[in-house]
Amino acid sequence: MKARQCKHNSRNMKRSGDSEGEKRRKRRRLLQELGDQKIPFLGPTDRGFQQLWDSSYSGMVLRQSCSVPAELHSRVQAALLTLRSKGCLLRDLVRVRDRDVFTSVSRALLGQPGHTYRYLDTRLFAIPWHSEDTDVKGQNCCDADLRAACKALWELNCFFCSDVAQRKEGDRLAQCVKTGEAEAKHGEEGDTESKHSEDSKHSDGGDSESRQSEEGDTESKHSEEWDIESKHSDEGCSKQEGEWETESKHSSEEGESTQSKQSELAATTGLKHSEGKCPAWAPKTSSGTGTASVGLGSQEKPVAELKHSLLGYHIEDEEQESGQGCSQPSPPQMCTGPVQFNVTLLNYMDPAAMSQLKEEPYYGMGKMAVGWHHDENLISHSPVAVYSYSCHDSKGGSSEGGSGEKACWRIGLKVAWDIHTPGLALPLQSGDCYYMRDDLNSTHQHCVLAGDTARFSSTHRVAECSSGTLDYIQSRCKEVLSNLHTDPETGTHSLQTLLPATLQHCEEVHNEVEFEWLRQYWFQGQRYARFCSWWSRPMEQLEKDWRLMETMTMLFLSTVEEEGQAGEGRREMAETLLSALTDRQQQRQTWRDRCHSSLAQTLPPEEAPVDRPFWGIDDHSMPLPFDLADIINRVESLLWRLAL
Repeated sequence: MKARQCKHNSRNMKRSGDSEGEKRRKRRRLLQELGDQKIPFLGPTDRGFQQLWDSSYSGMVLRQSCSVPAELHSRVQAALLTLRSKGCLLRDLVRVRDRDVFTSVSRALLGQPGHTYRYLDTRLFAIPWHSEDTDVKGQNCCDADLRAACKALWELNCFFCSDVAQRKEGDRLAQCVKTGEAEAKHGEEGDTESKHSEDSKHSDGGDSESRQSEEGDTESKHSEEWDIESKHSDEGCSKQEGEWETESKHSSEEGESTQSKQSELAATTGLKHSEGKCPAWAPKTSSGTGTASVGLGSQEKPVAELKHSLLGYHIEDEEQESGQGCSQPSPPQMCTGPVQFNVTLLNYMDPAAMSQLKEEPYYGMGKMAVGWHHDENLISHSPVAVYSYSCHDSKGGSSEGGSGEKACWRIGLKVAWDIHTPGLALPLQSGDCYYMRDDLNSTHQHCVLAGDTARFSSTHRVAECSSGTLDYIQSRCKEVLSNLHTDPETGTHSLQTLLPATLQHCEEVHNEVEFEWLRQYWFQGQRYARFCSWWSRPMEQLEKDWRLMETMTMLFLSTVEEEGQAGEGRREMAETLLSALTDRQQQRQTWRDRCHSSLAQTLPPEEAPVDRPFWGIDDHSMPLPFDLADIINRVESLLWRLAL
């Protein structure tokens, strides 16, 4: 029996030639159709903006700052500043095209205790919410200020869980409550303008590929400080690579029904739906970066080098699958019932501290802080909720009282793999929130367009954690180690069963523990131990379990080498063992190279990756790892003898 390869191994391999060729053909068709034109996009001051939003971006909901409780603003913004002042926000060293690249934004993950979030071959280990007044599970894992900051973000998470469920279909904008008369008048004007707009008669045509990011390969063309979340995988979805999704069309009847529902919602909730006429959206806002949006009826600006730009900026999906670890495939998971965001990925970026920001290449929207991408590793059709907070200096100073001429941050939206539907650019004032609901994240892509001030964002997600929690990996270890018997008197080890299927399962979990948890933690996860020690003890226990699995590998080898074993059974076990060991050897070398790469060496000592547990072992009472190359040679020699 040929052993199945670990899923992690296939995830780290490059795409097949067929998949690469299909993407190239798709790209050429789009470029040929596009020609030398920029794709138009609309901002709030452009005619047809609201109708485009309703017809092609209905999953995006914007909640203005003034519609969020002031007390919550105060606690959340103080928490973000606390996390930054403590140095908890760090740049990630992610894997793109078999190369390590620094993210341009600094990040930290908060969430339910024991949860992780994986993107671009990088596993982030969550600092717990600290939703209780007492220490998490009795551990005094961080100081009082950090606990208070985490709890404030948990309160924001609870607000989002409740609020995102209340947003009805067609509810595009939740903004400040004005006087009844002014609100009604403004709503009528907005409805009239939306209904009579002549600039939004473009369909949602074109195929969209939910798994394909269209970010640029800028790490090879420009600075390597380029943040890319280059691939979205609809976790738990049965779609395979190369499948195309086409966004459903929205009819005019649906639009009219939506407007009616919005009027009713405004009357009952006190939150007004403005037809894209947010009071903070003055005409100068959309041109604050020096890039004007292109109206649908206007003449698009020819760009001779557009084809080169598109080809140069386009990057393939970096992960074959964005799943967690080497576990067996999980059944498809869909977001049903009440929304429960289980993690938030915090981001911080100060454009003034960046040597250069890249221009958005397709629409001419301006400077990008984060390129076009889908958020990956989420439960299918789950929403994403984002809180945006801007401040005027890199030290996290207040954003109030600054110059009104400063350009605001914006979110860019586009339909994936579609050059016909105009893009959308939404300005974000400090304290604004937005929700990406339904299938928006899978059928569309978004980017973050830089403003003039520094910015925090708290991005709340329903992460696909079927194989990404501490409870999960601990249960896997317990299951495998149940096959190891330890003599209570002598301490010697023996195996309970020698079935090939058991051997294969044990070695798969062995690799999963090492490469999806221990290696990931010591590469970057351990950086957060100086702020919060919650993960320290669990990782120590995982390392002990891993060492026992190393012992089990040697016991399997000894059994295979015994001459009394039946030939066919020995061959099957040897092939299974050789497959797992070869995969392990390749992955160990990859991680060694990452730990000693030139980029990794630029990090300060407290953030530098550690090639543990294979050097610098502290606990000398435990046996050192066995010589893997020697074991592989012994298994190969055995298979050669059995073949004679």
